[in-house]
Amino acid sequence: MSTQSNITSSRLSIRAGWVSIFTNLGLFALKYWAGLASGSVALIADAWHTLSDSISSVLVIGGVKLSQKPADKSHPFGHGRYELIATIIIGCLLIWVSYNFLAESVEKLQNKEAAKYGAFAIIATIISVISKEGLAQYSFYIGRKTNSRVVSADGWHHRSDAISSIVILVGIFIGRYFWWADGVLGIIVSLFILYTAYKIIKESSHTILGEKPEPQLVSKLISVTNAAAGSNVFPHHFHIHNYVNHKELTFHIYLPDNYTISKAHEITNAIEGCIAEELGITATIHVEPHEHMAIDDDEIV
Repeated sequence: MSTQSNITSSRLSIRAGWVSIFTNLGLFALKYWAGLASGSVALIADAWHTLSDSISSVLVIGGVKLSQKPADKSHPFGHGRYELIATIIIGCLLIWVSYNFLAESVEKLQNKEAAKYGAFAIIATIISVISKEGLAQYSFYIGRKTNSRVVSADGWHHRSDAISSIVILVGIFIGRYFWWADGVLGIIVSLFILYTAYKIIKESSHTILGEKPEPQLVSKLISVTNAAAGSNVFPHHFHIHNYVNHKELTFHIYLPDNYTISKAHEITNAIEGCIAEELGITATIHVEPHEHMAIDDDEIV
């Protein structure tokens, strides 16, 4: 990804963060007021969930800005993984929110407390559902456009809030018949938030720990490599390292053992150039003499 493209993506991601912050602050005030008026722990919990979205959006802005710092002596591959760290922090924040909602909901069931919803609670919840799903769609769009994991994670945070508000809206209409509806719905919301946190942390952790290249990418790499080399050099042993803003790739190829170092260097340079141009990946290639090593089909694929 070019420097100019990085700058544009960064600006879009930061703008998405600010839109999220201001929208969520307004929704928090609206839902918290409605929760106090109705005595609904589920609605108050949902309000705090919305406020946590604002905090996660602050992390989005911070993570994106830090990830754009240029490479230095201590971090030769750049600072792109700051974005992944921010994403994991968002996931941890969601776990904390989930735990608090669960504790409050269980306490309400133990005390047999029922919520008294009014028209204001219904209106506030409907506004929340529409606004939060709108924010989720906006974040997903920006996440796809900029390939930003942290912005997409923020979108899932918005989506979880929208779904929890839908659950609460259902509870408003059945709560008049079942006193325990508010507490049970609070538990359902908390479990949904916990599942969302698990997905966010799992995806980002996999990238940090190192992922196996997707079969489609391996297939494309083999095709580009052989085309650049002018013959089948049996590329294999692919290792890819995702630094968010760019990817580093190492792999092996076979070349005849009677090739000079200059010839092998010429071929590997051509391959690396094509991979950079067509796939945007920085590659480093290890050459093996094919006369000295049997070709194992499983290893190659």
